[in-house]
Amino acid sequence: MRYLKPGDTLGVCAPSARFDAQAFNRGIDVLRHLGFEVAVPADIFKTKRYLAGDDLSRANGVNRLFSDPDIDGIICARGGFGAMRILDYLDWHVIQHHHKPFIGFSDNTAILLSIIGKTGNPVIHGPHVVSFDSASKETLDSFYTTLVTGGGEIVIKSPQVMRPGKGMGVLKGGNLATISHLLGTRFQPDFTDAVLFIEDIGESAYKIDRMLTQMKMAGLFDGIRGVITGSFEKCDTDAVIQEILWEIFEPYHFPVLFGLDAGHGHANLSLCMGVEVEMDTAASRILWM
Repeated sequence: MRYLKPGDTLGVCAPSARFDAQAFNRGIDVLRHLGFEVAVPADIFKTKRYLAGDDLSRANGVNRLFSDPDIDGIICARGGFGAMRILDYLDWHVIQHHHKPFIGFSDNTAILLSIIGKTGNPVIHGPHVVSFDSASKETLDSFYTTLVTGGGEIVIKSPQVMRPGKGMGVLKGGNLATISHLLGTRFQPDFTDAVLFIEDIGESAYKIDRMLTQMKMAGLFDGIRGVITGSFEKCDTDAVIQEILWEIFEPYHFPVLFGLDAGHGHANLSLCMGVEVEMDTAASRILWM
């Protein structure tokens, strides 16, 4: 992946929902405080219902940032909903031939996984601009480190080992609901030989169960090398979520590790995806190779 350095320019896109201007501006201030220049295109402030403008406008904003030689990396303004709607309008040839870090999470999982699948380029599962407004120091430190070094190692502070072992593969994943909604489309991700990362927010336990069951029945878990779960914020107790995960993954033989501080929780550690990692339950760590 192309790494950044202080003084490099992050371009902001808005592929999903409309956003709060005050939280956005405070997030921009944080990015500048971290040492990056920030380019904010005027058209990201458009609105259409709950979206940040119409589909073509949002897609063209992403395409322009990838093709612009003055932009070193791209970060999403926020998630919500809308990223899936623009996948057919993204210029995959341009994206493939302009290697730039693309940063987002939640709904933008659709773009992250599609970039990996369509181009083979790595991406960063990390905070949106509006989420910097209330980001923890741990979140900020991880974001900066990942952007300038590409990863290294993350040791999970409070791990729950559901099945021990080591797994090596390409790190892929993101928001569980978004992944499940890609099933049956031409953007359905391929998790063969992958270490799968999943997280979610505000989903009832039975919905988590239903989404995982659908993915299992569709064969998405066949051939994966391991599973790491992030936060399941406002979904149910950890005990209930872990029980569901165990029932889903019990027939397989790969390691399963619960408790990574990434996703919609208080801490959202940045993860370089689309590159090979080793997960090790004994050391409670993810190591970027």
